[in-house]
Amino acid sequence: MPSASDPGLPIGTVTFLFTDIEGSTQLVAALGAGYGPILNAHSEVIRAAIASHNGTEVSTEGDAFFAVFRSAVEAVGAAADAQRGLATQPWPDGVSVRVRMGLHTGDARLGGDNYVGMDVNRAARIAAAGHGGQVLLSNATQALVATALPDGLSLRDLAEHRLKDLPGPERIWQLDIAGLPGDFPAIHSLDARRGNLAPASTPLIGREAEVGAIADLVGRRPLVTLIGPGGTGKTRLGLAVAERLAIDFADGAFFVALEDARDRPAVATSIAAAIGVRERPDRDLEQGVKEHLRDRQLLLVLDNFEQAISAAPLIAELISGSPGLRAIVTSRALLHLSGEQRYEVPPLSLPDLHDLPQLAMLTGYEAIALFVERARAVKPAFEITEENARAIVEICRRLDGLPLAIELAAARTRLLTPESILGRLENRLPLLVGGASDLPTRQQTLRAAIDWSYELLAAPERRLFKRLAVFAGGWTIDAAETICNPNAELGIDTLDGLTSLADNSLVQPLSTADVEPRFGMLQVIREFAAEMLDAGADAAELGRRHALNVLAFAEAAGPELRSSALRTWQHRLRAEQENVRSALRWATEGGDATVGLRIAGAIWDYWHYWAELREGARWLEALLALPAAAEPNLVRAQALRALAGLHYWQGHGDRSFALYEEALAIIRTLGDEPLIAATLLDSAWGGLARGDMDVAIARADESLDLYRHAGDEAGATIVSSWIGVAPIVTGHGGDIPAAFDGIQRAIDANRGLGRTHEVADWLETLPMFYRAVGDFSNARTTARESLKLWYDLGTLGRLPLGLKMLAAAELGAGEPERAVRLGAAAERFNDEIGGEVPDIIAQLGVPVEEARSLLEPADHARAVAEGRSMRLEELIAYALE
Repeated sequence: MPSASDPGLPIGTVTFLFTDIEGSTQLVAALGAGYGPILNAHSEVIRAAIASHNGTEVSTEGDAFFAVFRSAVEAVGAAADAQRGLATQPWPDGVSVRVRMGLHTGDARLGGDNYVGMDVNRAARIAAAGHGGQVLLSNATQALVATALPDGLSLRDLAEHRLKDLPGPERIWQLDIAGLPGDFPAIHSLDARRGNLAPASTPLIGREAEVGAIADLVGRRPLVTLIGPGGTGKTRLGLAVAERLAIDFADGAFFVALEDARDRPAVATSIAAAIGVRERPDRDLEQGVKEHLRDRQLLLVLDNFEQAISAAPLIAELISGSPGLRAIVTSRALLHLSGEQRYEVPPLSLPDLHDLPQLAMLTGYEAIALFVERARAVKPAFEITEENARAIVEICRRLDGLPLAIELAAARTRLLTPESILGRLENRLPLLVGGASDLPTRQQTLRAAIDWSYELLAAPERRLFKRLAVFAGGWTIDAAETICNPNAELGIDTLDGLTSLADNSLVQPLSTADVEPRFGMLQVIREFAAEMLDAGADAAELGRRHALNVLAFAEAAGPELRSSALRTWQHRLRAEQENVRSALRWATEGGDATVGLRIAGAIWDYWHYWAELREGARWLEALLALPAAAEPNLVRAQALRALAGLHYWQGHGDRSFALYEEALAIIRTLGDEPLIAATLLDSAWGGLARGDMDVAIARADESLDLYRHAGDEAGATIVSSWIGVAPIVTGHGGDIPAAFDGIQRAIDANRGLGRTHEVADWLETLPMFYRAVGDFSNARTTARESLKLWYDLGTLGRLPLGLKMLAAAELGAGEPERAVRLGAAAERFNDEIGGEVPDIIAQLGVPVEEARSLLEPADHARAVAEGRSMRLEELIAYALE
């Protein structure tokens, strides 16, 4: 490989390529020595691609490559070939090597022993903005290759983004490679909108006047309620307004789904989850939401509020306490709050059936345009013609211009002509509209349209449809088969049934990053299906099956939450969290306490990782308090251990220790020595948390004896290491060389067992250890490594401790301003997500306050403000500098 000072290196206009492995720290932690062969195989693929496209490798650093090409087309070809080679590489089971790549064409200038200049920096920043498996191009590179791409390659415009250290916005393009995944999360940019609004899956048809009118109202009134029956398009309209206005709110726009909320606490919980407010030991979520919103400029879209009208005073309190807050509510009923602005969502515009405009002008009417657009989704060749125009207009008129009803009818064009659809509607709607007279006319029409679409299904499809109402938040194909159609008892293939329901707009494919597809229902359709399910004889059985399916999923997830696959399983649990809550609710309200305890006991790490400690504790406490849960058996013991762990991370040392001791007493009676040993170590942690070192060491000593008696060398190694390290990191002193050796042995032992979580735990011990012995240089280095590992693993619940450890290390190393920024950020996250470990464990003190005397008051105040205002990705980048 030549050096950059080699005059043979290309200069002038070249294309730079940067690559690196996403999540490499996680792979190192999980694989240990096994990472070397994987890194080498990755490097061979990258080097082969560079060489085959006449590129020059400039340098490598760890898993990162820097190469240059005289031809932009060759550079793109090299990136594509490298991604193809990585995708087909036979990696070991459970290993995924995902490389992000960035390309920019610019001026290559040599300086010293490397390329220098803004164009090199631009290429590096573009690469850093991407995700594993993604190739990003600058506008300059796109302009050179757009008309010369090889077959199988195409470009996708990702719009302009501001990237760190670059003076202005950059237009970014994505290289799509046939046969490889092309859907990635939003790129990492400085100007990514804050909020949780997801791109709409279908375009909004018409509604420009309504969007403009509502946006104007939001600018003048703090609360705008979009009123109308289900199916009028309130949700889609509210989202469209939020998308338009999001840029005007410094703190973003957030969508809050309330379809399963029934009271004030549930509404507060839903808002908290949407805006990222987490639990704290000293406040409830409602108080946390109020504190979070108090000084923010933020837009909330509160969807489906009608079944939670009793929570309306909460919205009034949020608005009165938050001058910068605006709320758009979608509801079938007003909230009746002072200052509420009502906006009744009109039906889509329709032409006059008795004075039809010319054919070319018909799609200028919103209802007709929606029908045609949705018809083309199932039948691409569909056209509005002189022959079918009147039928289409009459269909839309009979459906009152209701968007959902029109979509249901248009989905039938796959098999029926508009004339046939109209004939069926004429026969069905008058009869159905005559019923349910307590509903508004348009609501009757919508229910009639759903019922009509339902009645057109084959009998097995109808039975599948109503059974799917048992799910909350969506479902996978396997779950639908297991719960709704085991052994094909409905007389239909589950996938065929779901496909038919999707074709008829009764279920929807959900956008997800998971490989396994998910489906869901619009709320108004789910309500219809649920009414039918509840009226049948199998509702109780479906509830039981659903809970047992969640139990099987939870118990499969539990061990994986401590393995190298923990991030994957965290996100799988995130996708299923509404189903988990539904199953726990079923168990708590009288279904089966044992099922509930087993679910909650299995996945307590999930609540820890997502910093939702209070929610997990609430479920476990409610279940453990049930009379049916009182028997001192293994299920209760494991649930007690789970609750103890949650209280430990909330800083409740005494409560945690008491729960561990209760669990230990039960487990001793069962005679399971490995489980007794593990619970003894748990109790030792609880003893530390309450400041009782003697009890902690006694429990650990007994645990060590049991592991040795069982011949479990890895377990014995871990416990003996703990005994050596715990006194040092808690300020009690000890044998420092032996303790350091113990940390290394514990890391190796856990790595050998595939316990990624415990590897990360022990790596987190290193900065505590180095700080305890006064080695602040190594404390900073290892604190950064530990923080990056937890961040790469997606473990939000561990970030506050990691930030505080780094802050303490920076303070000891003479960097008080960095210590204040990082410490203030840790305090902010502890305020928002809770779960600060008792300080006795890590002896970190209060870095923000300890640095006060080392800085000018103005500098200290500025650093606090900056630390508390940094976004997560910006904060992690700062911490790792």
